[in-house]
Amino acid sequence: MAIQIKNLAQLKSMRKAGLLVRETLDLVKENIKPGITTSALDAIAEANIRRGGGKSNFKGYHGFTGTICTSINEEIVHGIPSDRMIMPGDLVSIDCGAIIEGWHGDAAFSVIVDPIDSTDQKMLDVCEASMWRGIAAGKCGGKLTDMSYAIEQYIISQGKYGILREYGGHGIGSEMHQEPHILNFGKAGNGPEIMIGMALAIEPMITRGTDKTKVLSDDWTVVTTDKSRGAHFENSFAILPDGKPFVLTAHDGGKAKLSALGVEISSLLS
Repeated sequence: MAIQIKNLAQLKSMRKAGLLVRETLDLVKENIKPGITTSALDAIAEANIRRGGGKSNFKGYHGFTGTICTSINEEIVHGIPSDRMIMPGDLVSIDCGAIIEGWHGDAAFSVIVDPIDSTDQKMLDVCEASMWRGIAAGKCGGKLTDMSYAIEQYIISQGKYGILREYGGHGIGSEMHQEPHILNFGKAGNGPEIMIGMALAIEPMITRGTDKTKVLSDDWTVVTTDKSRGAHFENSFAILPDGKPFVLTAHDGGKAKLSALGVEISSLLS
């Protein structure tokens, strides 16, 4: 399947979806505290997406029952909301998506509930920073794996972490998951050329131990085989008609993080 190219009007709709996803994630993050259940967090997300005029792209996706994915500790991705209660010290990863005007947004974050383990927090910081380096490497005219290489090299430089092999980023647009698949490791200079109109979701997933995972009996929840904790961050960005990037799921379009890495964002969606 070919990579979908969007025009500016379509990217404006994706920006609406992206902002709704970010606002929803912010609201969920505010409510992550000991005693709340993951299903309660899911209800908060669903209500906010509806208030914003959007629709969840997770709920019903291949039978998934939640509006968000709620993954805890050794659960890395695709955890199903339930009556599980958040506990002190839990490492919680939340993934969320929304559709507005037929166009999709997708983003994720991880957070630790007090008390915070400093080694876990460093892993989260490394994972998030690697995402931004991946986006910064997604330059118009470059190659897809330039982003993969940037993500992996930063993670390696920061310590010994497992980088998930089976899961990665993806194209996004009129569907949540589109071509191309984006690995979080590999050599630079390979794959399709990064072009104006591409929209890509960059999402590194790392662990404090192995990169080996298994799927639980619910057919969704991905856990580490050695029970090590993991982190997951994601943002969706696009290459605008001026050839510059813009992070669709960041309030400021990625300006603060990308400018610190020497990358100027587009002003066409500001």
